[in-house]
Amino acid sequence: MTETAYQHPLMAAYWKQLDTRFPQVEEVFDDVMAEALTVLTREGIDACLEAGRVIGKLGRGVEPILAFLEAWPSTASATGESALPAVMALIQRLQKSPNGRAITPFLQTLASVAKRLQSQELLQHYLDIALDLKTRTTGSIHGHHTTFPSPGLPEFFTQAPHLLSQLTLAGLKNWVEYGIRNYRTHPERQKDYFSLQSADSRAVLQRERHGTLLVDVERRLDLYLRGLWRDGDHLVPYSTAFDEIRKPIPYYDKLGIRLPDVYDDAGEITGLDRYRAALAHIVGHRRWSEAQVADNWSPFQRMAVEFFEDCRVETLLIREYPGLRRLFLALHPRPSETACDPETTSCLRHRMAMLSRALLGPDHGYVDADLNDYVKRFHAIMDDRASSTKDIAALALSYVAKTRRQSDQFARVHFADTVVDYRDDNRQLWKFIEAGDEEEAFDEKRKIEPGEEIHGLPPRHYPEWDYSSQTYRPDWASVYEALHPGGDPADIDRLLAKHGVLAKRLKKMLDLLKPQDKVRIRYQEEGSELDLDVAIRSLIDFKGGAIPDPRINMSHRTDGRDIAVMLLLDLSESLNEKAAGSDQTILELSQEAVSLLAWAIEKLGDSFAIAGFHSNTRHDVRYLHIKGYGEHFNDEVKARLAAMEAGYSTRMGAAMRHAAHTLGARPADKKLMLILTDGMPSDVDVHDERLLIEDARQAVKELDRDNIFTYCISLDPRADEYVSDIFGRQVTVIDRIERLPEKLPELFMALTK
Repeated sequence: MTETAYQHPLMAAYWKQLDTRFPQVEEVFDDVMAEALTVLTREGIDACLEAGRVIGKLGRGVEPILAFLEAWPSTASATGESALPAVMALIQRLQKSPNGRAITPFLQTLASVAKRLQSQELLQHYLDIALDLKTRTTGSIHGHHTTFPSPGLPEFFTQAPHLLSQLTLAGLKNWVEYGIRNYRTHPERQKDYFSLQSADSRAVLQRERHGTLLVDVERRLDLYLRGLWRDGDHLVPYSTAFDEIRKPIPYYDKLGIRLPDVYDDAGEITGLDRYRAALAHIVGHRRWSEAQVADNWSPFQRMAVEFFEDCRVETLLIREYPGLRRLFLALHPRPSETACDPETTSCLRHRMAMLSRALLGPDHGYVDADLNDYVKRFHAIMDDRASSTKDIAALALSYVAKTRRQSDQFARVHFADTVVDYRDDNRQLWKFIEAGDEEEAFDEKRKIEPGEEIHGLPPRHYPEWDYSSQTYRPDWASVYEALHPGGDPADIDRLLAKHGVLAKRLKKMLDLLKPQDKVRIRYQEEGSELDLDVAIRSLIDFKGGAIPDPRINMSHRTDGRDIAVMLLLDLSESLNEKAAGSDQTILELSQEAVSLLAWAIEKLGDSFAIAGFHSNTRHDVRYLHIKGYGEHFNDEVKARLAAMEAGYSTRMGAAMRHAAHTLGARPADKKLMLILTDGMPSDVDVHDERLLIEDARQAVKELDRDNIFTYCISLDPRADEYVSDIFGRQVTVIDRIERLPEKLPELFMALTK
């Protein structure tokens, strides 16, 4: 079948997009596309066909592309379309190694694996396990390092659906680890192990089997949710084996209810009943809890509110189904009243866990007077059928104030018998007041270096492009943003006065560019107001016996510029050098130019922001807000501009990606990013000078895909050697830096007129 054999033009276009000539693929193309069109979005179809095109050109025959086209719709349905980049990344890793023959079994079993895992997070863990197996068993036989593929990897992929029907991901990880540790240098025995042929392979499999797997009881739990609670949502598993620092606990969000992939029996309570308890608790929050503003409450106060609210919703659940009390109490720890020593340990969690147990079970046996007092007050509130989260929160805050101890601040915290593991993490119980603009959100302090403190937000991590491997290094650069410190705004006013003649000339140009806010549209049958001239003429025609013109109204439309601008300033150490032919530094000339440009943009009324950046290795890229989009060019902004200082290096790609994060969110028809720099991208931890140039080039491509137009103004006389590699033709090199204050505003007007 050829392209022209397709009667439907859309199918012909899809076939052309796949760009393959395997006859076996042509035979099944209609069927696989029919399934894909029912499952995938339009963007997902394009991504699927592009991935199929890449796989078809790996040089490994027809089987990989056939397996992918047949498997991907089911995989995407189970784990989401966004899992495709991770799948393709593993395929590329296999292709670049001696393990290319493992690609086919990987793709052939991918759909079955995805149906067992049911989430992108777990699929990523599965891919990580496979990658670890590949890395640690490839080229390690008999001392060779580059020749031999992993003998066990294809067998592992073949057996993966069966293994995941028996094991959790944690169990699978342990099973794989045993095989690597014992048979890494024995190819035949390794192959027997990962194909489940050896006795110890089956024995380890049996040892790792435990508990109730969520995937095996998902249908029963779905019926439980719908039948008893008249609720329904997608159940998404997560694994507790891959986060050693903070073990995840159940939660829910807009994507579904998140539960552990396995629950072991807890005494007489089965794993299935543990799932039922967790779902019932979540349903209680979804029905009765209301989000509270948490900004002014301490962590201790929020913890108390969470414990009290958990008990409130469980009390309401027990009223609806009294048998739940036995289930909740069986799973709830029962702390001993004397287990925590307040002289040496923070006992707040211990007191809250005791109170929680007492609120649910009348036969708790605790004698603490405050505890029993608040149990009575809690039930008095619950006897009022109109009890709310706000009422319980007030009671919780009162309890914290009444029972607070100095030792609650101790670093040593009593955790034994305080974790109620069927309860969710209460993330939906809180809401926070968000700041409206960047410069209003810098309340927290962070340490940059010993002795140096600035106000700032937690870091934002960005990938960096490695041109040698043609891949991204994920979360490679850490960008710390802060509000630039202020200086004397009068310094900027003096700079503007110094260029008064230039400002007058610019003003004439600005008047030509400045938009009219409203333009009248006349001769409308329907409009916002009466057009008196036309109305009087029509009345005269009517009185004279002629047919009057009915278009007696007029309306207005806005005729303005819709532009958002980001001016990104390179504040690296080289700006402290004297400009050629001038007694001023490059920084001082840049300061004058930016001041004039800011004045001009303010006159035009365009939305704009100014930020500076410099870096000290990839771990510390500093991004300093000078003017936010919500600010006018006032004294506060001038003060920050007056205090500009230069230092460190130029990691341009990370700064551009971060600036695009803000600029991309602006509601404007045209988005322009101007980068003012005096040198090539560089940093002290990078020895290959092409690396950061190529990363900046890739960042420009990313911004272009996001409809952000980038333009560079370079002050480096040697910029021709590299700047066009980054920005193409979107660059101006200013050789005479002393003319920068004149050139920069004029260039902006030329770009935006």
